[in-house]
Formats: sequence, C-alpha cells, structure tokens
Amino acid sequence: MIIFELTCGHGHRFEGWFASGEEFARQQERSLVTCPVCDDANIERLPSARVSVAKGAARDNAPPAEPTEERNTTTDAAVGLPTEALVKLREMVRNTENVGRRFPEEARKMHYQEVPPRAIRGQASRDEAKALTDEGIEFTSLPSFLGGDTH
Repeated sequence: MIIFELTCGHGHRFEGWFASGEEFARQQERSLVTCPVCDDANIERLPSARVSVAKGAARDNAPPAEPTEERNTTTDAAVGLPTEALVKLREMVRNTENVGRRFPEEARKMHYQEVPPRAIRGQASRDEAKALTDEGIEFTSLPSFLGGDTH
C-alpha cells in the first residue's frame, strides 16, 4: 500500500491510499480520484516526506528501524476528522440504502413523489448529477472515505 499526499484544484489537501503508483495513475485517468471536500477530480500529487522502511532494514551505519505502531487509517483517511465524528458519519451512511448506478432514477422517483422518500446512496456520472441539479433535486456527494460500503 502506498500513501500519496494529494491536492485538488481548489487547494484542499488529503491523502490517497493506492496499491501502487500505477494504480493511482489508472484511477486518476478515469477520474476516480476526487477531493473528499469538494468532489473535484483535478487532483495532483504533492511532494511527500513520508518514507517507509521495511522492518529490520539497515541504513548506512544506522540502527535497525524500530517497530512502528500501525497508523490509524480511520482518522488518516478522513483527513484528520476525530474518530468519534467519523464513526457517527459512517453509521449514518450505513443506515442508507445503496442503490448503486440507479441513484439518479431513484432520486427522481422520490422527488416526483412516485415512491415514498427514503435515505439512499449510489453513483451518478457528472452529467447525471448536473441533470439532477437542473431539475431541482437536492443531493450531496459523499467523500471517498464515506462512500464505500463499510460493513
């Protein structure tokens, strides 16, 4: 796992965790990497001072690396949110129905009172999201650290 320091076109800074640099590039090309604050897909890597040394690896005349405590991925992924707040946010997301790619269709049905309102989440393309907004249908994008199924 590799951790990149990232920034969006609006200057929001956050971390991204990827299997490799190539995986980051692949996801970035497909606009899958977005800012957790504003959902901007104009993402750039920032220089990072974080260096990972394998356990027990020796450096020039340096003592072996001390075992390090596992990083708390809960707060790291949430751009520094307190653990309590993140737990509550994730609980709120878990209490929604994941309708996947049917999100625009389901949101419209509720907006036009074709079905009873309920808490849903899912995916919409940028064009679908714009169309929903143009129709006056209110929704919000979830930051990536909340968007995935957390069960």
